[in-house]
Amino acid sequence: MFKKIRMPNTFVLLFSLMALIALATWFVPGGKYATQIINGKTVVDPASFQIVASHPQGFVDLMMSPIKGFVEAAQIIGFVLIVGGAFAVLQKTEAIDSMIKAVAKAHTHSRVVRAMIIPVFVTLFSLGGASFGMAEEAIPFVMIFIPLALALGYDSITGVAIPFVGSQVGFAAAFLNPFNVGIAQGIAGVPVFSGIGFRIVVWALATTLTIAFLMWYAARIKAQPQLSPTYALDQEKRQQLGSDGLADFQGMTGTHKAVLFMFVGTLAVMVIGVVKYEWFVNEIAALFLVMAISVGVVGRLNADRFVEAFMHGAKDLITTAMVIALARATMILARDAQIIDTMLYHLMPLVQSENSVFAAHKMFVIQSVINFFIHSGSGQAALTMPIMAPLADLVGVSRQTAVLAFQFGEFTTPMIPTSGITVGVLALARIPWATWAKWMIPLQLIYFVLALIMLAVACQITW
Repeated sequence: MFKKIRMPNTFVLLFSLMALIALATWFVPGGKYATQIINGKTVVDPASFQIVASHPQGFVDLMMSPIKGFVEAAQIIGFVLIVGGAFAVLQKTEAIDSMIKAVAKAHTHSRVVRAMIIPVFVTLFSLGGASFGMAEEAIPFVMIFIPLALALGYDSITGVAIPFVGSQVGFAAAFLNPFNVGIAQGIAGVPVFSGIGFRIVVWALATTLTIAFLMWYAARIKAQPQLSPTYALDQEKRQQLGSDGLADFQGMTGTHKAVLFMFVGTLAVMVIGVVKYEWFVNEIAALFLVMAISVGVVGRLNADRFVEAFMHGAKDLITTAMVIALARATMILARDAQIIDTMLYHLMPLVQSENSVFAAHKMFVIQSVINFFIHSGSGQAALTMPIMAPLADLVGVSRQTAVLAFQFGEFTTPMIPTSGITVGVLALARIPWATWAKWMIPLQLIYFVLALIMLAVACQITW
């Protein structure tokens, strides 16, 4: 049944939304809130809404809105392309792959390493998601971790969960991810990567709960393999595997270690720059460009290979850039027609509560629903934060907390059948979606409860 689910392409959804908004501008009255400056930040006065003349958007306006979206989102789009190119250069050096294989191979020689496989690797992949937005990059590692999990007496689900769920939980609970936290905060008018202390706590809790669940599940399967939902499939895989795919690996080279040291150093410099010197998109993009050049030199990539890797990484994010531009175009149509404040006025009762905690919870649920249809973290931020940020002002929720609610909506990504990453990973592992979804339900409930608790805490401490 689930194989028949076919969601429209993200671009079709966004363009359809643009068309609907253009049509709505002919029927929705214009409206305007007065704004005021509080602590240097422009916020909406919730008692000031009034009807004003609207400016309906026609066919020509609809067709021009994408290029306007590109122009207005140029800084964010350029940032995304540069960071994507930089990480492609890092990946081209094979330093990260080498580190993964080095630890994976060590399990054959040490009981301690075997015990630490799940905590160490889930933490590493979660750090990848939390720092540089690791998502699709985790897919190839599935082919390493399934044989490793089977060799340790676990199952294919464990092998998939370590890189895939690990990176996804880090993405949803990120503290430095430029593709969701950075863009969402920039759009919301919040200093980029501010509130990092609380986000690190959220990330640590989410990652720890994931590790605990996976370790409990893996121990249970090791004791009783027949309990695995993929038991029959795993028996076939064990017969087909001649080796774990790591036999030819000779260990990390000095070059790989130097590249990894430079990568970690870059992240440290970024944290210092953001926290102490209030770096924004331009400075962070420049830092990653310096990192790309540095690791390219240390990784012994010649000019042609460097440029090829950088352009390939940037090219892979052209889709993300287009999504950001179209998402901004939807806001341009609504803004030019002066109906954004009208939308806020009518959306406010759906989110508003006597307690700001419940308002934040409702924002989280709305973002989770939107995530079912739009999976690009940056695109979703560009689409929803122009509405959610001022809406947060109206319902008594801080914009920082509104960004956190947006992030938490991505906790559902590892389960939903409309996610290309999820479907791709499961196809690679030959695990039916229904089997995986059933296994994910308890973990999704854990994430849901964690999100509600941390949003409540954020509201209570006026974060």
